[in-house]
Amino acid sequence: MNVDINYKNNPLHGVSLKKLLTEIVDHYGFEILFAYLNINCFNNNPSIDSSVKFLKKTDWAREKVEAFYLYQFKSLPRASAEQFELPPRDRIVPPDQIPGQPAVLSMEDAERLREKRAKKAALHDQDAGRRSASAKRTANYSSPSLNGDSDPWGEVAKIIGFQGLEYPAR
Repeated sequence: MNVDINYKNNPLHGVSLKKLLTEIVDHYGFEILFAYLNINCFNNNPSIDSSVKFLKKTDWAREKVEAFYLYQFKSLPRASAEQFELPPRDRIVPPDQIPGQPAVLSMEDAERLREKRAKKAALHDQDAGRRSASAKRTANYSSPSLNGDSDPWGEVAKIIGFQGLEYPAR
């Protein structure tokens, strides 16, 4: 099965990570990148070389930077749900979508975005707490029976006539 997939319309096609990073750092700077992406390699002693070294080793961070490049710097429309599941370099950009001008980003917008993410994370943590509490409630069905018998095998022992082990006296 020979399937020819045209990645040539993807702005990441043929662009090295170092070149990509140089482009977005020259345009936005490390401060904006850290504010929007929240990746510490853009905050603590940032440099192109150290950031490239980190991003090459860390898939999730590299994919986050590549998605930023596609959707903020190149202003492409959002990918379909199916394409969004793929890493940015593997996404197929339709031929009718052409890169636009870089988005105008500010520290104020980054702060609003950070607050929005914090609220979403808090809501997610709150929901996780509710789920774990409900899971604990469903686990309570295995508590001792109402008659006060704490032996889980007591009923089985009564059914089979087991009286217990008798140990020889010493």
